[in-house]
Amino acid sequence: MTLDRRAVLAAAPLILPACATTRTRPIAAPAAACLAPVRVAPDRVIRTIAGLRPYRSSGFVVRADTLGDKRVVHNYGHGGAGITLSWGTSRLAVDLGLPGHHGGVAVIGAGIMGLTTARLCQEAGFPVTLYTKALPPETTSNIAGGQWEPASHFADDAVTPQWRAQYARALDYSWRRFQIMVGEDYGIRWVPTYQQTRTPPGQPRALVRYMPGMRYLDAAEHPFPVGGHVIRFDTMYAETGRLLRKLEQDVRIAGGRIVIRDFGTPADLAALPERLIFNCTGLGAAALFGDAEMIPVRGQLAVLLPQPEVNYAFGGRMGYMFPRPDGIICGGTFEHGESAAEPQPGDIDTILARHAAFFMGFRCRA
Repeated sequence: MTLDRRAVLAAAPLILPACATTRTRPIAAPAAACLAPVRVAPDRVIRTIAGLRPYRSSGFVVRADTLGDKRVVHNYGHGGAGITLSWGTSRLAVDLGLPGHHGGVAVIGAGIMGLTTARLCQEAGFPVTLYTKALPPETTSNIAGGQWEPASHFADDAVTPQWRAQYARALDYSWRRFQIMVGEDYGIRWVPTYQQTRTPPGQPRALVRYMPGMRYLDAAEHPFPVGGHVIRFDTMYAETGRLLRKLEQDVRIAGGRIVIRDFGTPADLAALPERLIFNCTGLGAAALFGDAEMIPVRGQLAVLLPQPEVNYAFGGRMGYMFPRPDGIICGGTFEHGESAAEPQPGDIDTILARHAAFFMGFRCRA
């Protein structure tokens, strides 16, 4: 039986595929006033890492161009929100590129954008060849902290209403897609999250629909040594190494070809046999397509030995802490224009000192 691809594509934005996941042990909500502190010390550091976020003040790019007799659909420039927006902007990209297309497609890049774009093309019935110069764990996506929260990816005064509409659609799809992937298979779980905030109670929060259970806490309801307001909500976190490995496996199982290849110019892309190309090269799009607005923003992380008793996340002026099975993620740098993807010892020392002072200052110890 032959399916009408146009009908499938028309329905695709409204349909999420069934997804069999293994059971995961949900993190029990901890008692609000007393939480286990992270044990921060240099001898508990198991690795330090640095990654370059592909930042554009006017936000991510999802746009179609022509390249000779080929069509190129761009999907890049997600700043610090690549994991969060991955399924959503990939959905926008395939909805833009696939209608009316026949034959195989090429996806360039094997970070989170390339892998999710490839999977959506496969789910729509198209054969995929994924071309990449590196595979996880040698991609920027593998270094991400993995919190589902759209942060640090555009400037308010630089985006258009049309872009904001794209952004809203991408958030909605990505939020729903990640929920059906929760479980050990993909390394995604719900975690109680606390944040220091400058938005007082009663003021509107643009993204509150993506913060289930959100409420403000009085000082007696949390142990954190901070002034001002603290909110608590639940959100999803991805163990990024596991997520990327599983997505790559999914691409291969569905018949996708993965070819190790680097592209220096658009002419290199024009020589590909596929007539539809999805450009998911992240920071590489700056040189490949001359996007002068793209700048690298370095983020550095110190990863501590895992602590199973730390069953919450925190973000605030001290930086951020995400608990993952593969280690406690401690971060907080956002360095515009830094192009060296290497951890800097002085910056790592600062991250550790801030986190140590924060957790030593807990008013209550579990």
